[in-house]
Amino acid sequence: MSTKLDAKIPDGVLAEKWTKYRSTVPLVNPANKRSLEIIVIGTGLAGASAAASLAELGYKVKVFCFQDSPRRAHSIAAQGGINAAKNYQNDGDSIYRLFYDTIKGGDYRAREANVHRLSEVSGSIIDQCVAQGVPFAREYGGLLSNRSFGGTQVQRTFYAAGQTGQQLLLGAYSALQRQVGMGTVELCTRHEMMEVVMVDGKARGIIARDLISGKLERHFGHAVLICSGGYGNVFYLSTNAMGSNVTAAWKAHKKGAFFGNPCYTQIHPTCIPVSGDHQSKLTLMSESLRNDGRIWVPKKKDDNRKANEIPEDERDYYLERRYPAFGNLVPRDIASRAAKERCDAGYGVGTSKMAVYLDYAAAIIRYGKGEANKRSIHSPSDEEIQIMGKEVVKEKYGNLFDMYKQITGEDPYEVPMRIYPAVHYTMGGLWVDYNLMTTIPGLYSLGEANFSDHGANRLGASALMQGLADGYFVIPYTIGSYLANEIRTKAISTDAPEFVAAEKNVQETIDKLMSIKGTKSVDHFHKKLGKIMWDKCGMARNEKGLKEAIVEIQALRKEFWSDVRVTGDADEFNPELEKAGRVADFLELGELMCVDALNRNESCGGHFREEYQTEEGEAKRDDENYAYVAAWEYKGDSQFELHKEELVYENIKIAQRSYK
Repeated sequence: MSTKLDAKIPDGVLAEKWTKYRSTVPLVNPANKRSLEIIVIGTGLAGASAAASLAELGYKVKVFCFQDSPRRAHSIAAQGGINAAKNYQNDGDSIYRLFYDTIKGGDYRAREANVHRLSEVSGSIIDQCVAQGVPFAREYGGLLSNRSFGGTQVQRTFYAAGQTGQQLLLGAYSALQRQVGMGTVELCTRHEMMEVVMVDGKARGIIARDLISGKLERHFGHAVLICSGGYGNVFYLSTNAMGSNVTAAWKAHKKGAFFGNPCYTQIHPTCIPVSGDHQSKLTLMSESLRNDGRIWVPKKKDDNRKANEIPEDERDYYLERRYPAFGNLVPRDIASRAAKERCDAGYGVGTSKMAVYLDYAAAIIRYGKGEANKRSIHSPSDEEIQIMGKEVVKEKYGNLFDMYKQITGEDPYEVPMRIYPAVHYTMGGLWVDYNLMTTIPGLYSLGEANFSDHGANRLGASALMQGLADGYFVIPYTIGSYLANEIRTKAISTDAPEFVAAEKNVQETIDKLMSIKGTKSVDHFHKKLGKIMWDKCGMARNEKGLKEAIVEIQALRKEFWSDVRVTGDADEFNPELEKAGRVADFLELGELMCVDALNRNESCGGHFREEYQTEEGEAKRDDENYAYVAAWEYKGDSQFELHKEELVYENIKIAQRSYK
């Protein structure tokens, strides 16, 4: 097993690494910054914050997104909140506790130094966003409000109703547009990155496709930042926007950037259940709903009574029963598996029997009584309690309740929501070192596109934190250590042979896709791939299923390249061609995910191998053999070589994960 990985973690005490690093990192003087060009792929929280911050520092920035506006990046879909160790509640929070919760939540499969840095900068993110005008919820006295989230016993999640991601993105977008207005950022909307251009072993630009005209373009940059999000859509049905894809990261991978932990997929426990074959995506109900909602199933198998007809003593609040210390606030992987176990055992609810209840009745009464006290209403009627309780819930979670009603036709204020786990976030991604650089010099990866901070399971409210930490507070420092050595590199002409060859390669792939003229749509293949992935590399995996999946994906890929039908032309606006390119990448990534899952003979976080579980059905890690990041090198034509980054824990005692 070769290892070519150097994580470049600074020496010294954990709590001082980042401070010391920032004080000693090489800098680029302002005059030199003006002649250095940086390309940013993606305009979500990571991309927009990085582009705005780097332009503010004086670099020339070019930013690309496939949407018609950066505001449409999938970061807007994040609902519940963003973590920060401010300890406003005085409930025992600290930078160390946020660090510890994140490492434990990731099932001891994350890199200590990166996670500690994330915890350190978390407080600054909130200050930055408040300064930008992000309308975080506030307490009566004007202080920022916090709510609790899964995997923690403190309240540290800042939020803006159920649309935190959208509000944070508007903050980053404002900062980005300010730089666009000043001419320091060139914004290219409706463009998709098709290839990384390498010159003398370094990333020096990209080939992009103008999605309106279909024209291919060459763009030079001294460095390239991939901020293109996660790859959950490999499963077809997921909480991701339909446009979310792996193409930018995968093209980088095929050029030499190692892919870290591809099998680590997060299944979110609170999604609206699948309603039929017509669906193309799933809708998330924020994890923040588990704060006040209680999750239960009937104690009787195949109980067909309506939820409100089932008396209290015939309900199984299974999370509270199994995990008394954390109750409904166990981390996502644990809550998801517990829901699957109950449904598989015959206790599921709804027509499909693949759902559990999320019930707000008790919370409405509790809040109603609290309001009555506040308003000095002594001995209020049940009806008054209900009315006041619903008002409080509406203020905290109203838009989520409205969304549920719109989609299901049921009123969650009156009947419990039905929820079931679904594919959400991907903890795997491009392998990066402490500087966020991939194994390709000059190519960086930020936010969900990299693997770095969450181990085998992401704690809720950490995605927004990581995206903004990487963009606002990490990359502005770390990129300097690379660019300080590039100030003599003049802009390379896009007529250089490397650019010509890269564009030719992209054109050949497009021509090939257009020329197949098969009989089946792109969606046909995507759905088939999704089913294989969900059934055999989803919430539970086993050796037999994974081996079958690899063979099935290889056959499906072969069929795709001989029988896919892409309508329209290449030199025009063509969403079918866009989709075809992305599904072609998913058909390769899916196989690597199964290879990675088959190679990891343990259960940890979101990776649950059925052969490796405790007697109580919990994940059973193998720290002796698998305490490493799996970084895969592309060797061409379905061949991947494994490199290991050993994980060393000097500040945390590795323990069996328990939320009981």
